[in-house]
Amino acid sequence: MPAWVVKSRVEFLGREWNFVDIGTIVFLSTLHVLVLLAPFHFNWRAFWLAVALYYLTGLGVTLSYHRQLSDWSFKLPKWLEYFFAYCGVLSVQGSPIEWASTHRNHHQFTDTWDDPHSPIKGLWFSHIGWLFDYRSRFGSYEGRLKNVDDLKRQKFYRFLHVTYPLHSIAFGVLLYALGGMPFLAWGLGVRAALFAHATFALNSICHRWGKKVWDTGDMSRNNWVFGLLTHGEGWHNNHHAFQYSARHGFEWWEVDVTWYAIRFLEIVGLATDVKLPSETQKKRKALSNKLNEEKLETQVNNTKLGTEAKNE
Repeated sequence: MPAWVVKSRVEFLGREWNFVDIGTIVFLSTLHVLVLLAPFHFNWRAFWLAVALYYLTGLGVTLSYHRQLSDWSFKLPKWLEYFFAYCGVLSVQGSPIEWASTHRNHHQFTDTWDDPHSPIKGLWFSHIGWLFDYRSRFGSYEGRLKNVDDLKRQKFYRFLHVTYPLHSIAFGVLLYALGGMPFLAWGLGVRAALFAHATFALNSICHRWGKKVWDTGDMSRNNWVFGLLTHGEGWHNNHHAFQYSARHGFEWWEVDVTWYAIRFLEIVGLATDVKLPSETQKKRKALSNKLNEEKLETQVNNTKLGTEAKNE
């Protein structure tokens, strides 16, 4: 852990709470209660439903919220863009507008005090604590969402922003009506809580532990565990090196389910303007290349010093 990391915590007592903070903690607490109930309401239909929804609603976050709406890595027809965005709403990770705004702030201020969820403020804070303090993301209620005008101009996203908790509640009611507590506990609770923590780990664990292969100037790391759990998002150092890239897993063994979906949509003509880094850009950004340059520069400087000393 770098020496300059300063631990911070969210104070639950003695600070001002707003309705967003309270709503967030109630919502997430409810999900975790459902997780605790899930073992007592297990059946295979509910389990496989949870797996299917884990991928579908997860792609709503990784493919839609992240790679399309936040980073503009590719384009989709509006009907398909809105479909995936709605899947993201059912992941219980906020509205597309709020998610994209937070993510863009993260890239603008990565691992500085203005980063909404950097581990320089503490591991707990970067993982989940930041969600319970709205001011940590936007400074103030009035200062929020200043960087997502492209989304705020669209009625669909404005509608989802003001109604998004209602959609998950309605979905929970639907699951209960279709399969009782097993469907609710597994299809909503376990599925959403597991993917939420996997996504939160990108902010905490993937900025602390893993492999760094690109010169990004921040603490981002590639972590294969979360590459698998988050449909390819765990190749986090790759992403920070090339934020605009629709593909995060550059090597054949870097499993990136989100990229496979985007590539399929591109092949059938639905995904267009798919952005990828060139080999030249990769070479320029490679950490090994920079280390070699620094090593060569050091050798040159040492040679010069040795020559000067010899001449003297």
